[in-house]
Amino acid sequence: MSKREEAYAVLSKIYNRYRKRYRGNSYDSQQMCLMWSTYNPPDIVEGTAPFLDIEKAFQISLTDEEAFDMYNMTLDEAVSKILELKASQ
Repeated sequence: MSKREEAYAVLSKIYNRYRKRYRGNSYDSQQMCLMWSTYNPPDIVEGTAPFLDIEKAFQISLTDEEAFDMYNMTLDEAVSKILELKASQ
């Protein structure tokens, strides 16, 4: 399994754990934002439980801007960003 495939598997597990908490997020579009309520989205995403789990799982640190950018990504795009951050930190 490649690093990318491993990272995708880890991120997908986190994504599914949080997405399933919200009844309105039952459609799996692979959008990172579905880890939060789509009816009442957070004002600030940095430091929320999903991103804390991502930081811990990948041993990275996210800035406000990076967290906001990832919030608006697909899982595939987020994996690329995570691997890029991991390489630079």
